[in-house]
Amino acid sequence: MLYIIVAILIFGVLVATHELGHFATAKLLGVKVNEFAVGMGPALFKRQRGETLYSLRALPIGGFCALEGDDQESEDPRAFGRASWWKKAVILCAGAFMNFVTGLILIAILYAPATGFRAEVYGGPLEGYGTEDCGLLAGDRFLSVDGHRVLVYGNARFFLDRAGETLDFVVERDGQRVVLKDVRLPYQERTDEQGNFTRLRGLTMAVTADPTNWLGTMGYAWRTALDFVRLAWISLGDMVTGAVGLRDMSGPVGIVNMMGEVGSHSPTLLDAAWNLGYLAAFIAVNLAVMNLLPLPALDGGRVFFLLLNGLLYGLFRKKIDARYEGYVHLAGLAALMCLMLAVTLSDVGKLVGR
Repeated sequence: MLYIIVAILIFGVLVATHELGHFATAKLLGVKVNEFAVGMGPALFKRQRGETLYSLRALPIGGFCALEGDDQESEDPRAFGRASWWKKAVILCAGAFMNFVTGLILIAILYAPATGFRAEVYGGPLEGYGTEDCGLLAGDRFLSVDGHRVLVYGNARFFLDRAGETLDFVVERDGQRVVLKDVRLPYQERTDEQGNFTRLRGLTMAVTADPTNWLGTMGYAWRTALDFVRLAWISLGDMVTGAVGLRDMSGPVGIVNMMGEVGSHSPTLLDAAWNLGYLAAFIAVNLAVMNLLPLPALDGGRVFFLLLNGLLYGLFRKKIDARYEGYVHLAGLAALMCLMLAVTLSDVGKLVGR
């Protein structure tokens, strides 16, 4: 229960951080902010400072930033709706930017004590698979697998498992960059003596360790954040192609439960803190990616309409009526709520069905 409470708080802080991005840039760019709230639900504390009401609310599940003229017409010259298009775009993108920065900072903090990082190298062929002449040599360090750059440890195996039978490699061999094209590595299915089914390519992976300094640590943290972004896009692609279904998705209930399990299954309190911090960083970066999708009701959808209106005005001196844009976002919000309800019911079903 303790870890579930911690997970709820972490999730709430990540959402509140997103709203903090909107708030900070709105203030910086001179757009009026009516209220900035941490948490949702009934207000526990309120304080008016200048034109903005600051509040702390009962439910630690996020927050909000109420901009003047954001959801209705306003005559105030500092209203969001009257701001220039680039100011609107910056304010809308700032929430996702803050989520990404939060994730990056968390990763950097977690990696700070590291004296080195693991890297994948080719360990050699498996006997009986016919991969002895694949072109790889033992000790080759994987730089790219099937067109995907190896950013962090685990990438080489991940993309190898997703690739087709013929793929390309870029490796580092004796300090030189070597490109291997059209390497054929078909899967072979085997059953061991215990009857366990395996599906292998006939390759082994070995691990090497790279010593690091603070600059190298920051670089590895940056590559980890970029890898999180890439994983989010891969997951979206799998959803579109049907490779994953509703049962494979998780909403707030599933995420909080997963974080609770990660904490409770960690061998020590320090391990739990590290694992929860890493998962929080992953979620923060995912929130950044999802919020910038060009879908109605999301920040990315609103930026899309800004760009579309700019294009229409440049070509035809016309813009989409704000009412119709509002209808589209309302419909998108309704669809998003339906999806969240379905995912939440799926999460609850998975919990009950254990």
